Amino acid sequence: MSTDHLHIPEADMERLRNCNHYNPHAFYGWHATESGSVVRTRQIGAEKVELLIDGGSIDMVPLGDDVFAAELEDRRAADYRLMVTWPGKPSTIIADPYHFLPTLGELDIYLISEGRHERLWEVLGANVKTYDTTLGSVKGTAFAVWAPNAIGVAVVGDFNGWNASQHPMRSMGGSGVWELFIPGVGDGATYKFALQTKQGHRRDKADPLAKRAELPPATASIVAESSYEWNDDQWLRTRESTDVASIPMSVYEVHLGSWRWGRGYSDLATELVDYVVDLGYTHVEFMPVSEHPFGGSWGYQVSGYYAPTARWGTPDEFRKLVDAFHARGIGVIMDWVPAHFPKDDWALARFDGEALYEHPDWRRGEQRDWGTLVFNFGRNEVRNFLVANAVYWINEFHIDGLRVDAVASMLYLDYSREQGEWEPNIYGGRENLEAVQFIQELNATVLRLHPGALTIAEESTSWPGVTAPTWEGGLGFSLKWNMGWMNDTLEYFSHDPVHRSFHHNDLTFSLVYAFSERFVLPISHDEVVHGKGSLWNRMPGDTWNKAAGLRTLLAYMWAHPGKKLLFMGQELGQQDEWSEGTELPWGIFDGWQGEYHLAIQELVRDLNGVYSGSPALYSQDFSGEGFSWNKADDAAGNFLSFLRYGTDGSRMLCVFNLSGTPQSAYRLGVPDAGNWRLVLNTDTASYQGAGNDLAPSITAVDAGWDGFPHSLTLDSPAMSAQFYSWEG
Repeated sequence: MSTDHLHIPEADMERLRNCNHYNPHAFYGWHATESGSVVRTRQIGAEKVELLIDGGSIDMVPLGDDVFAAELEDRRAADYRLMVTWPGKPSTIIADPYHFLPTLGELDIYLISEGRHERLWEVLGANVKTYDTTLGSVKGTAFAVWAPNAIGVAVVGDFNGWNASQHPMRSMGGSGVWELFIPGVGDGATYKFALQTKQGHRRDKADPLAKRAELPPATASIVAESSYEWNDDQWLRTRESTDVASIPMSVYEVHLGSWRWGRGYSDLATELVDYVVDLGYTHVEFMPVSEHPFGGSWGYQVSGYYAPTARWGTPDEFRKLVDAFHARGIGVIMDWVPAHFPKDDWALARFDGEALYEHPDWRRGEQRDWGTLVFNFGRNEVRNFLVANAVYWINEFHIDGLRVDAVASMLYLDYSREQGEWEPNIYGGRENLEAVQFIQELNATVLRLHPGALTIAEESTSWPGVTAPTWEGGLGFSLKWNMGWMNDTLEYFSHDPVHRSFHHNDLTFSLVYAFSERFVLPISHDEVVHGKGSLWNRMPGDTWNKAAGLRTLLAYMWAHPGKKLLFMGQELGQQDEWSEGTELPWGIFDGWQGEYHLAIQELVRDLNGVYSGSPALYSQDFSGEGFSWNKADDAAGNFLSFLRYGTDGSRMLCVFNLSGTPQSAYRLGVPDAGNWRLVLNTDTASYQGAGNDLAPSITAVDAGWDGFPHSLTLDSPAMSAQFYSWEG
């Protein structure tokens, strides 16, 4: 009996052989015919396939090219299974991938094309699903990928011998999306997408929306199904109604791999959480945890935007870490890198054979200084990929804030480019209008879907309105890193006290613009790498003076308007520049210098305690009503003093003697008479200072000074800071 009518037309079979067919479902699976129906399947290397249908078994006819077919008299689309026998192995019963409807609906496709699918990770990538059928439930994984320039796409993995012929995907029309549901594939399976380019090449790519990845240097994606049960409902409810302007925010920035060597997410859920709580921080910030190929990039060259790096554990173990912080009242911020991505051939670069995620014009699509590619912010699907990714981390991992890296590089078309290496915008300017639109959409979307979650800009220029609302034309960030304050402050403290009088403006200038944005004061990892040295070694003088200078710098930072961020190790007075290849120098406490380092750690603990307990130091960080100078012009004495005001009527007098000599009976004007209580002195013996005894409180008298109605006199030891709280 002839089987010619069962065969796939040769032109289509040739395309299926070469994995460049846009619709394999048109030939594989069940199909009605004029006389009944036919079921076809391709099972690479199988010696026998049986069709299990209507309670019976039918031997399928081998047609060549590993294609098997069975002809049925009935045109009814009954449910069925396939029993496949490979040489030397027992027979296996499977559901047919080509018997299932598309896993993306018309609305999904529409939203993806419009760039407005806010839960993109639920329809693209690999998502474990279960379908109820006549013959029972079928569990498997729905694979989908956006690759509009590919002429064919297949799923390859450890479940099909990485053979692209076994599981070709179907194109979902002009959307550029390809999809396939594969029964029996589940949590833990490794896979990639095999893409056939228009140039005739096969490119095996990691899934751009993979929720888990192999441990580098391996590069495959892993199907991930979460079983984690969260315990932070109350935390999330409280977050929704919290305004960052009115709360203390002291951030400990961490590189998870080098805080303590050999620790993973599960270890850190105890050790790091205990440490951060003990030091009194309110938040922790992780340097990028998204999957990245090269550890030396510190995570700033991302290959897997939706996958926590496998270096330190599984996605659910990362969830456990975040949950553990929330249980102890600590917010979690994560570095997020939407500005650029690496050129690794197996990742996003020229994903489907052509520029796709990156801008096709090298003047906008490449950051040559960094050896990376730049996202095409004007393309709907790319913008959607990034906005949905931000929402994903907040939604799926309960992240409380995203610190957005390298914002300036996105905003300016000529960023780090010479003349002729950039193209002006449509108005002839240097602003990247498409990136501005993306940033505004990002911030507006996060604010709408997750009120209380933060977006924080690392933005180093004077771009106006970085933290202004998008409805007022601003970029819409919650906070902005104050890079000007950081640079000026570290420059000032690096000078020997005998020269500081010539640099007094470095400290006072920040208050000219301190309330123009909602600022974070950052002393981040960037300030202790690339030959800059540690904070400790930037301080002039001998060991005692280095310790005193660092203590005074930290007190100044905690007193200054703005939220706080300090990179790990600086709370120890780390002497060496940070390296991701070694853990923090916990042994620094040993030896004759250890007392200084223990004292610096103790000061940070006390600074956080005083700060969190003093609304004057945080409740009006972003308002000029929260600050006034009462001594800004004593450059010759390297002395300055200011007042912080709380919304509750509290006041804190912050005094800084940055010279090498003490100031005795120094007179300062203050707004209120009465008792001012000493709450912090960096020169005490407990901090390994000189141990000068200062009065526990000072009484302000009705004698005006420097424009204030009252005044007091105090002693301020050399190289020290004091905080005084008004008691009335």
